[in-house]
Amino acid sequence: MNILEQLRSMTVVVADTGDFDSIRTYLPRDSTTNPSLLYAAAQMPAYEHLVDKALATTGIDVSGPGVSLRPVIEELSVLFGEQILEIVTGRVSVEVDATLSFDTDASIETARRIISLFEARGVGRERVLIKLAATWEGIRAAKVLEGDGIHCNLTLLFSFAQAVACAEAGVTLISPFVGRILDWHKKDRGVSAIAAVDDPGVHSVTKIYNYYKTFGYKTEIMGASFRNTGEIIELAGCDLLTISPNLLGELQNAQGTLARKLSPEGARSTPMEKISLDEKSFRWMHNQDAMAVEKLSEGIRKFAQDLDRLATYLKGRASGK
Repeated sequence: MNILEQLRSMTVVVADTGDFDSIRTYLPRDSTTNPSLLYAAAQMPAYEHLVDKALATTGIDVSGPGVSLRPVIEELSVLFGEQILEIVTGRVSVEVDATLSFDTDASIETARRIISLFEARGVGRERVLIKLAATWEGIRAAKVLEGDGIHCNLTLLFSFAQAVACAEAGVTLISPFVGRILDWHKKDRGVSAIAAVDDPGVHSVTKIYNYYKTFGYKTEIMGASFRNTGEIIELAGCDLLTISPNLLGELQNAQGTLARKLSPEGARSTPMEKISLDEKSFRWMHNQDAMAVEKLSEGIRKFAQDLDRLATYLKGRASGK
C-alpha cells in the first residue's frame, strides 16, 4: 500500500477543497470548505451554474447600495455542500460568516438557517458540520447548537485553551491549524524550516489528542492546514486529517511503511492534569499564547476578507461583468 492507503487504515482522511473533481479523485469520507475555498471554487467555470442558481434562488437585487450578500453566500455554501455530499459518504463542513465570530446569538441563528436549507433539500443534519471560529462566543454557540442536534466543527483553533473549552462544551469536532502554527514559529525564530518531528503544530495536536483520550472526551480532532506531508505523517492515527489535493497526491505517490504515531493507548500513558475553564480563565489562558492570539485574529480577518471578495464576485456575476 502507498502512504495514503496506509493512512486511511488508521485515520479518517478529509478533503480540504471545494473542487468536486479533486474530491472524486481521492474519495475522502468527509470534505470541508471555508470562505477561501468557496471563493476559489466559485470562480471556476465548472461551477458557474451553482453561482447563478444561488443568485436566482435568493432573488436578491445585489446592485443596490448596502445590500447584504449573506443570504446568497449561505445558499451557495449549501449548493456546494449538497454536491459534495453526493460524492462523499460522510459529512461536509459549512462555515458560518466569519464576521459573526464574536456574536453568539447571530451565530446560532445563522447555523440553524443553514441547517434548514440543507433539510429543505432532503439532507439530514447528521451529514453537516457547522463551522464556527473557536472564539469564546463561537464555543458558546456550539454548545447550544449541539444541544439541538446540530453538530459543529470549531475551526481556527490554535491554543490548548480553545481545545479544552471545546471539549467541555461537547462540540463534535475541532480543527487545529497545524501549518499556521508552524508559519508563526518559523517567523518568530527567524528560520526557513522546522523538522516535522519538532513542528510546534504537530506538538499542539499531539497534546490535544493525548488530553482528549486520557480524559475520555468524545470531541473528534481533525488536524488541518498542513504545509507538508511530514506533518501529516507525524500525526498518523489522529481521528481525522483534512488534507489539500496536492498533499493527497504526494501521499498517494509515496511508498514505504507508515508508523502510527497517535493512539488512545499511547495517550493514556502520558501524564496529564485535567483542567476546567470558565470565560475568565479561558480568556487569560488563551491570551498567554501569543501565537494563538495572533493567528486566531488573523484567521478571522482573512476569512472575512475572502467573504468580501466572494460578495464582490457575486455582484459582478449578477450584473454580467
